[in-house]
Amino acid sequence: MTIKNLQPRAIWHFFEEVTQVPRPSKKEEKIAAYLQQFATNRKLLFRRDETGNIIIEKSATKGFEKLPKVALQSHIDMVCEKNSDVEHNFETDPISTVVDGEWLKAKGTTLGADNGIGMAAQLAVLASDDIEHGALECLFTVDEETGLTGAFGLKPDFVTSKILLNLDSEDEAELYIGCAGGIDSTITLPYQPIPASKDLFYFNLTVKGLNGGHSGDDINKGFANANKLLARFLEKCVRDFGLTLCEIKGGNLHNAIPREAFAVAGVPYSEKEQLRVALNIYLADLYEEFHETEPKLVIALESQSAPEFAIEKTVSNQLIESLSVCPNGVIAMSDVIPGLVQTSTNLASVKMLPDNVIKIVTSQRSSVEAEKYEIANRVESIFTAIGAKVTHGDGYPGWTPNADSAILKVAFDTHVSLFGFEPKIKAIHAGLECGLFLAKYPDLDMVSFGPTMRGVHSPDERLHIPSVEKFWNHLLLILKNIPVQ
Repeated sequence: MTIKNLQPRAIWHFFEEVTQVPRPSKKEEKIAAYLQQFATNRKLLFRRDETGNIIIEKSATKGFEKLPKVALQSHIDMVCEKNSDVEHNFETDPISTVVDGEWLKAKGTTLGADNGIGMAAQLAVLASDDIEHGALECLFTVDEETGLTGAFGLKPDFVTSKILLNLDSEDEAELYIGCAGGIDSTITLPYQPIPASKDLFYFNLTVKGLNGGHSGDDINKGFANANKLLARFLEKCVRDFGLTLCEIKGGNLHNAIPREAFAVAGVPYSEKEQLRVALNIYLADLYEEFHETEPKLVIALESQSAPEFAIEKTVSNQLIESLSVCPNGVIAMSDVIPGLVQTSTNLASVKMLPDNVIKIVTSQRSSVEAEKYEIANRVESIFTAIGAKVTHGDGYPGWTPNADSAILKVAFDTHVSLFGFEPKIKAIHAGLECGLFLAKYPDLDMVSFGPTMRGVHSPDERLHIPSVEKFWNHLLLILKNIPVQ
């Protein structure tokens, strides 16, 4: 079976089209052109703002003209991650999909269901001639994944609806009415390269096979962070073997738990065998710690020839220690909503830049504004202590739940009527654009929902096929029952 055989065809047709258009964050011109051509072909009014956000409008169907105008919203960019052994250019190549039982996946890359399936739902509604709904504004925002740029750039008069359906959630039968705020921190540490000694045993150390995942939605699932696992072992090697560090890198995106990390280092030849023994002991410890959540964890050590340069030892030792002690994962759980992560941080990436600078990115989230900044300041303190420069992004606000929301009641009641059971009403630790929408449009009534996805922001991303039909049917029933204000 292929994607062409999936039902309901209306939504799957457009999801397939979306997968064929490259749309990395900050490089969305191709998908924007697709959307504008889509609107032009169907004689639908559209507008694009200075930031790149697009709204496509559609008039109410006959008999539904009195319903309030509704905005359907998704973001058009996708996280671009691939397995290291996969050749794929996200700026030019389409996503190659495969049906695996009840799941749709990509071949070694992210699928882009986040938020391509939301886009597909909007396009299917816009293209239809038999779906009943009031007047619609379909809002397509840019650059959600790497900075919420589109939501930040919205002008107060761009969206005119008072009700918004955000189609960017990842669990069917769950309605989201709140999300965490977040702030990213960027650490830059200059270093002095020195000639690498020819008298050491040099090796590549690779951490791989981890689940990765979304740094908000998956942070409480016990997944390992590749940067942390690498730093822990390197720190032991500094203490026990006088390790010399030559290269280090790990992770990529601020909102993805890093799946792989890599280092080139050296130890005295006299410590070569003890190094391998130490790694075996470390692997045994990690198996005990992560055997349930990371069954495919691999740490590989391979010898290599001496590199040309190493990192000056004082800097490299301080860097390794700071990475090892840097907070990561869940910091606090909510006392208000059972099971909700309140505050977390993700040691997202470590990279060596060409200008002899090591760049580290962490991402903090919290539904409590003060805690968001407190954990960011804690990260800053650790790295400024070794002479690094730390800057913080502008951050984004959370979305405070409104249990009395009129659109929430409609979404809840229509779910019960369709499926015979009550959906869960939740807040999410991941960042949604809704917090920024509310800051721009204080009177906006919102709810977020979507089909089931797993492994989001990683090459293991997969979309649950049966849940897409449920999501689609639920959306259509909500549109028929928008509350008159």
